[in-house]
Amino acid sequence: MKPSLSAIGFAVLLLIALLMASNHVAARLAFDHGVNVTTAVAFRSLGTAAAVGLLVLGQRVSLVLRTRERWALVLIGLLVAVQSLLLYSAVARLPVALALLVFNTFPLMTAFWARVLYQHRPQRAVLLAMPLILCGLVLALDVLGAASGLGAGGQWRAMGTGVAFALSGSAMFGLALVLTQHEAGAVDGRVRTLISMAVVGVVASVAAGLQGGFALPVAPQGWWGLGLLMVLYGTGITLLFTVLPRLGVVGHSAVMNVEPVFALAIAWLVLGQSVAAVQIAGALVVVGTVVWLGTRRH
Repeated sequence: MKPSLSAIGFAVLLLIALLMASNHVAARLAFDHGVNVTTAVAFRSLGTAAAVGLLVLGQRVSLVLRTRERWALVLIGLLVAVQSLLLYSAVARLPVALALLVFNTFPLMTAFWARVLYQHRPQRAVLLAMPLILCGLVLALDVLGAASGLGAGGQWRAMGTGVAFALSGSAMFGLALVLTQHEAGAVDGRVRTLISMAVVGVVASVAAGLQGGFALPVAPQGWWGLGLLMVLYGTGITLLFTVLPRLGVVGHSAVMNVEPVFALAIAWLVLGQSVAAVQIAGALVVVGTVVWLGTRRH
């Protein structure tokens, strides 16, 4: 009997969660000052790819890949591109913490995809966690509209699209993580990040072009948001693709579900966003369950 994560591994995953939560708050700051979703994803991804590319060149990391790995990385990049557009669309429509709370159901999605694609049977703990997570989401999203006073119909008219975007992004990200572990796990994390982010950047740039070009910030706060999301996301995603495949994505990715808690605090400080007490209680149920899922003994 020993912990499923070392103290260092646990700390690194918490750091990734903090970086990614801060990135999404920065993105919302950029969205509130003229930036659109495709512009944010393109700048973030191309900036990350450029920085990691310089690192790969400077450290002379081998770029030799097997054919299967090359195709897998392109597919992972396409999935992350779709996921990024979906999640940022959710962040633009919902309070940041709630968008991330819905998105961070992706540990369940990783278990689902691992079962569908690789016949990995979900662990009993994952099955036990599912109803708890769903109950927590019902409270956090104020499904019946009691906290907002809008009623169920009004609440879903206000939040339904954002929730759908976040859930769809969760499914795409879970699939990307499973493919990363099983199809590209032997590839250096820096190379994985470089290729994936380059693909995401190209897809987002094409999408921005189809929308009439990049939408740049109209105020200094927007430039701060855009710059910070590039730095924060680049650091976080590099750590994610480097560390998580070594730990195993199906259980350990759950630790990063503290991200909505970090986002709740940061969004309250920076953006003035807040949610009702019952929603905070629901968020804590979700976060507590998934943290247990990722740190339990087995």
